[in-house]
Amino acid sequence: MSHSETKPIKITKPKLPKQLSLVKLADSTILDRAEIGQVMCQEEEIMDVIAEKVTFDQMVFENITFSSTSLLHAELTDVVFKNCDLSNVNFSDSVLHRVQFTHCKIIGIDLTAATMRNVSFQECAGDYATFRFANMKNISFQECSLIKSDFYHSEFAGIELIGCMIDGTQFTGAKLKGIDLSQTEFYNLGVTMEDLQGCIIAPAQALLFSKIFGLVIKE
Repeated sequence: MSHSETKPIKITKPKLPKQLSLVKLADSTILDRAEIGQVMCQEEEIMDVIAEKVTFDQMVFENITFSSTSLLHAELTDVVFKNCDLSNVNFSDSVLHRVQFTHCKIIGIDLTAATMRNVSFQECAGDYATFRFANMKNISFQECSLIKSDFYHSEFAGIELIGCMIDGTQFTGAKLKGIDLSQTEFYNLGVTMEDLQGCIIAPAQALLFSKIFGLVIKE
């Protein structure tokens, strides 16, 4: 695919102290309104956690599996996830600020109505991820699989999708003006003509959109 000349999004990276204490969160209880910060968690499984308004501040999660976890209205600031499995974790109505996901499984993650600022996803498996009604500013997806993910009525202010598979993704109601899709791969999208106004696409993708909207191109 051809590369767009649009400028890359400037993402502010998580701000972490030089040293973090190593803890085992599975040995403690994550309760409503718990405040956890300046720690690193490695090589464990966090299971059956259901809590609201938990705060994670200046943390690194590495090789962590989250199972049957729901953290509604959570606040994540300066947090890094490396090689973690967050499949189906519910972060609805949460706030994410300077958060980085690298080599993570986020299949089915639920970020409905989340507020997201300076968040990056690098080489993540994010099929069926939900970002419905999310407010997203300075967001980067690089080399991610986002098949059949859902951005229904999300608000975008600076988002990049580079080398991502977005086939079957839902963008209805999400205004794509200024969004560069030229470096993504798809065969079908959930989108309206109105949503596409001002969107940046590659020449080959114009033919795909003509098929999506049932247009007939006369040679």
